[in-house]
Amino acid sequence: MALKLADYRTPLFNDWCPGCGNFGILTALQMALVDLQLSPSGVAIFSGIGCHGKTPHWINAYGVHTLHGRALPFAIGAKLANPGLEVIVHSGDGDGLGIGAGHFVNTGRRNIDMTYIIHDNGVYGLTKGQASPTLKLGIQTKALPKPNINEGVNPIALGLASGYTFIARSYAFDVAHLKETIKKAIQHRGMALVVIQQPCPTYNNINTKDWYSGEDRRDPATGKPVPRVYKLEETGYDGIVRSPEEMLQKSEAALTKSQEWGDRIPMGVFYQNELVSTYQDRIAHRIAGYHENPPAKQIISGPEGRSVTSIAKMLDELKVTG
Repeated sequence: MALKLADYRTPLFNDWCPGCGNFGILTALQMALVDLQLSPSGVAIFSGIGCHGKTPHWINAYGVHTLHGRALPFAIGAKLANPGLEVIVHSGDGDGLGIGAGHFVNTGRRNIDMTYIIHDNGVYGLTKGQASPTLKLGIQTKALPKPNINEGVNPIALGLASGYTFIARSYAFDVAHLKETIKKAIQHRGMALVVIQQPCPTYNNINTKDWYSGEDRRDPATGKPVPRVYKLEETGYDGIVRSPEEMLQKSEAALTKSQEWGDRIPMGVFYQNELVSTYQDRIAHRIAGYHENPPAKQIISGPEGRSVTSIAKMLDELKVTG
């Protein structure tokens, strides 16, 4: 029987603020899982601390609500123990690019076959609206007594430098586009990064839904809004690497596109490269049978709960003679 949207929902009460972009992200992910017909028992959702953190509570799959900035190492452990598991990680822009920035970089260089979603609203929404690492220099949102004194992190550029082999961006209120972007990320063979721009209606009064949709700058001739977001795929942009010779060219093109912000904000796949080996494949070259018999499937105890592992041989080797 085909899986339906209801199969990925839970009955738990959702307490996000009305108008939060997280609702669109949650719906898009559930729709992507339906389209891909991934069994809930074969999916694990990890999250850190922040408004995004309760995402696993509302998706009917395995879920782990972890520590601040530490969702990636938890998820990596699960993926390496069970490489057949579809692992999807959620972080906020503060959670993932502030305290979790070191894990962000080192996860990219390993190219583990899983998906990392960053909810980017420019503020720490859970702790009353402080500036997050992605808020631009000089921007003053409602909770800041003075304009932001730091330069903003560019997650697309940082993802390129860190080695992510799939890098995309989408918008929380364009659920159809976001769903397709998440599907591409899940299907990608390697470490996929999806940055999602989302309004925070409570604390970010600058990058609002109306700001993204261009309600504040209507065309004088037609009176219609001029949206700031646009889709890369509609411009003929192609970030897919098809040969080793294209890697530098496509990386440079993605980096250039990632600098666009303000009047024009690109959405879509910036870079995709499946020519790089995955971390799991590298492990399989060293450990025979890793994919067929990974740690999660190995028997570690007998019927009585006792370990089946014997260290007698190791102890014999450590004996001191003479």
